[in-house]
Amino acid sequence: MPGCGHCGGVLDVVGNQVGRRDTCPHCGKPLRSCHNCRHFDERAPKQCKEPFAEVPSDKDAPNFCDLYQIGEGGRSDTPGKDALVSAAEALFKKR
Repeated sequence: MPGCGHCGGVLDVVGNQVGRRDTCPHCGKPLRSCHNCRHFDERAPKQCKEPFAEVPSDKDAPNFCDLYQIGEGGRSDTPGKDALVSAAEALFKKR
């Protein structure tokens, strides 16, 4: 299910039909931006998994990228810092 990459709100989008002026109904941020694209990855070079993409400097602004595909937003493949610290403390706690 498509979701906003900023707030995680569920989006009612059919296919990849997202216009440059469309905004999230939950937070008002632009939908056709790098942060809402399925290819966006903060760990990848230029923060994009598509090697031939022309990556804009402002990843929050609407853009005209031909490779844009709406992502599942709000989903994080990596645990947050607090979860990692808690796991490390639980692993190394003294008995």
